[in-house]
Amino acid sequence: MDPLPNAAPLASKLRNTLVRYHSIADGEWRGAKKTKDATVWRKPSEEFSGYLYKAQGVVEDVTNRIVDHIRPGPYRLDWDSLMTSMDIMETFDENCCVMRYTTAGQLWNIIAPREFVDFSYTTSYEDGLLTCGISLDYGEVRPNFVRGFNHPCGWFCVPLKDTPGHSLLTGYIQTELRGMLPQSAVDTAMSSTLANFYSDLKKALKT
Repeated sequence: MDPLPNAAPLASKLRNTLVRYHSIADGEWRGAKKTKDATVWRKPSEEFSGYLYKAQGVVEDVTNRIVDHIRPGPYRLDWDSLMTSMDIMETFDENCCVMRYTTAGQLWNIIAPREFVDFSYTTSYEDGLLTCGISLDYGEVRPNFVRGFNHPCGWFCVPLKDTPGHSLLTGYIQTELRGMLPQSAVDTAMSSTLANFYSDLKKALKT
């Protein structure tokens, strides 16, 4: 188990990595899934042997409220059907923490429940916000869970200039689920999970 990292340099590096992903040319992405709520693309990850996924959709709400529903806090467990538990292990400041969370089994439990320990950081970006994270090798792995690993991932949320009260939400996700899994099952699950994330989030914001 590694010690806790120094938060400031890790936060800075994480933000820079996400901003770099955000500038990847459209031509490098390949379409993975499209629904009425979101479009999902993917490209080979630079971090591991799987894919970096990009998801994008317009969400009808203000940036701060959307990000409050996504980042670690009381809202996330209420609406995210994939997340089954979450606790904050360490807090560096109000926008920076280490959280442990668990996810439900997927694809008729071909993908068993997973546990993650993530460093999470929320900061300003242009006229909106970026909330981002990366997994840490920290804390004991609980029984009955496989410890997954999130390579740098995050959500950019910026207000739409021409449509007040609407925001463009763009996510970059690259999750290494680990354990003995067929890659095709992982890829199917990831695209669907990201599309469902948008529809679940929109429902939660309307309540």
